[in-house]
Amino acid sequence: MDTKYLEIIKAPVITEKAGLLAQKNQYVFKVDSRANKTEIKQAIEKIFNVKVEGIRTLNVKPKKKRVGRYTGLTNRTKKAIVTLAEGQQIELN
Repeated sequence: MDTKYLEIIKAPVITEKAGLLAQKNQYVFKVDSRANKTEIKQAIEKIFNVKVEGIRTLNVKPKKKRVGRYTGLTNRTKKAIVTLAEGQQIELN
């Protein structure tokens, strides 16, 4: 497996909403903000050995955070919601 695929897919998103999407055969991943849908699809198919049917991406804007008198922003990220073919699944344990 090529290391460039591991640089594109950063981590799975493990939340309650992502768990509900997993029941619909959709999985959520944090991805590199410069990656496009084609690169994300190739990376998912190579890493997890599954067939991807569709991908939706969204850019998560930074939120304002405050610690004492100092204010700042969280990092901006990109998420990908990956829909797999019928009968395919990914184990994220």
